[in-house]
Amino acid sequence: MIIYNVTTNIDNDVREEWLQWMKSKHMPDVMATGYFSECKICKVLVEEEQGTTYSAQYTCAGMKDLEDYRSKHGPRLQKEVTDKYGNKAVSFRTLLEII
Repeated sequence: MIIYNVTTNIDNDVREEWLQWMKSKHMPDVMATGYFSECKICKVLVEEEQGTTYSAQYTCAGMKDLEDYRSKHGPRLQKEVTDKYGNKAVSFRTLLEII
């Protein structure tokens, strides 16, 4: 099992709106692609000078599913975030293997 982890630092002035949008729109859209079996969002417990950091985690069966998602859906869904929040949301992605 693979966890596709998207860590995002979001400006505090749009934090609540972004969090609601993630839960009600973006994460359901990612799940609707059919490549992931579960998802969750966590707040990263670290003090930051600017913004708040969250970790969105999507679990899939293996690398093939993740590669297919990233090639077929990832760019479009990432663009939606960029179009909506611009530089107020800065993300990086990591892959984790459940052992």
